[in-house]
Amino acid sequence: MEKERLSYLQIHPKDNVLVALRDLPQGFEVTVNGQTFLLREGVRAKHKFTIYPLDKDADVMMYGVLVGKMNYAVTEGILISTENLRHASDNFKLGARKLGWEKPDVSGFRDRMFNGFHRSNGSVGTANYWLVIPLVFCENRNVLTLKEALEEKLGYQVASKDYSNEVDELIARYQAGASVDELLSLDLSSTKDNRERIRLFPNVDGVKFLNHEMGCGGTRMDSDALCGLLAGYITHPNVAGATVLSLGCQHAQATILQEEIKKRDAAFDKPLFVFEQQSEGTEQELMQKAIKATFAGLTQANQQTRQPAPLDKLCIGLECGGSDGFSGISANPALGYVSDMLVTMGGSVILAEFPELCGVEQEMSDRCIDEATAEKFMHLMKTYNAKAEADGSGFYMNPSPGNIRDGLITDAIKSAGAAKKGGNSPVTAVVDYPGVVTKPGLNLLCTPGNDVESTTAEVAAGANIVLFTTGLGTPTGNPIAPVVKLSTNTRTFEKMPDIIDLNCGTVIDGEETIAETAHRILEYVIQVASGEQQPKAVQLGQDDFIPWRRGVSL
Repeated sequence: MEKERLSYLQIHPKDNVLVALRDLPQGFEVTVNGQTFLLREGVRAKHKFTIYPLDKDADVMMYGVLVGKMNYAVTEGILISTENLRHASDNFKLGARKLGWEKPDVSGFRDRMFNGFHRSNGSVGTANYWLVIPLVFCENRNVLTLKEALEEKLGYQVASKDYSNEVDELIARYQAGASVDELLSLDLSSTKDNRERIRLFPNVDGVKFLNHEMGCGGTRMDSDALCGLLAGYITHPNVAGATVLSLGCQHAQATILQEEIKKRDAAFDKPLFVFEQQSEGTEQELMQKAIKATFAGLTQANQQTRQPAPLDKLCIGLECGGSDGFSGISANPALGYVSDMLVTMGGSVILAEFPELCGVEQEMSDRCIDEATAEKFMHLMKTYNAKAEADGSGFYMNPSPGNIRDGLITDAIKSAGAAKKGGNSPVTAVVDYPGVVTKPGLNLLCTPGNDVESTTAEVAAGANIVLFTTGLGTPTGNPIAPVVKLSTNTRTFEKMPDIIDLNCGTVIDGEETIAETAHRILEYVIQVASGEQQPKAVQLGQDDFIPWRRGVSL
């Protein structure tokens, strides 16, 4: 039986605005809480409109929390916009612990396993990569030279990265006398890259070459944080070993990296090769040694194979980007349900993006397992926002033009929906950047809302899979952890099938419940964790990696 599709939704009984689930014309009849009224203006899908008359400075509630105040008085049936609404959120303080929650039924997954790569420290990877990383931006060129030498020869070049055949076709047409209009109208869709790629090391998923613009010239805090971040990648369960290139004189010293590695894994035993250019002498000597070591390390990594592991070995990063007005009622709550399922089974989840927890601080702090954890969370939130405001960019400036265009008018509206990814379980730990998750359950990780910076940090903290919700569409990925993209609405899923893996718009369309969608997501996660499915970001080689400079980035 087909489920009824609603036209609008009141998310929480305290809310005094409704969300349009489809485009609603002016004059559309709305019935809610025993009253009926007509829309005074058209409201596009994902946007909000008032239920009651609201005075100037009146509170606007969504998800049961304060998300803004009216700039002037309005009547019922009025579209909420940046013109009539400004950001506002409630203050927060240390409160009573609220740790009660209803655990979801996980009987269908309790004995399920995934096939992963078991590491000596007890962690399990969902993939098996070798890393080549620079300690300082001065070594970026050498890293790219290694990539050019190794990637294609070893069979790891991603076909979608190469558009040389399209260029060859254009050259041929130009040389044959084609006009500008003919070149612009040329159909290149049938152009294929037919090169055969056979991996020399079939048990190694790839060699990943990371570049960044840090390591020297900034603050010592930034370079130390970089070493911590890189140590998180080297010790990550999805990494078999690493080749590190250092110049020698930079702030981010190899000794600091080694110390950070030991903090994360005291018995670290993966192959790790560190080369310092100023010690090696010529570039040729450096590169030849790095190539030999990397190749030898790959032979070791190739000896590892996938073996069964329980689902509590999963650590899932929860991320959103290109969010829209449906994020908080479809994909994000579905991720929250997945989060609760994994926590119930003893796994770990990471909720990051602290600017996108603005307005729900009280709820999140009350859910912290003890007062010390709550105080750490509140301190990080206050310190981060104060630094942002001092630089003229408080949390209230977080929504992007795309967010606003698709219904996320204030940061509090965006945040209240974003927090739904964390489900309802207690917060077992609060981790500061660039720390690592050591406890099962829901972990809060201090990161910016910037998609790539946050995803980069979540993976460094131990996420071996990232679930990434998007309403507008984003190709974001990660070099070592599979990033699964979930659309909040069916239109985006159908429009961008090359970058989005799963559709959560089925919730909006009335085809699935949140629980049904969550079960479908977890099934896909198990397939990805076992290497049976490759998310689109992996297929495209979307290896986004941006360390966070501990200044202001929202």
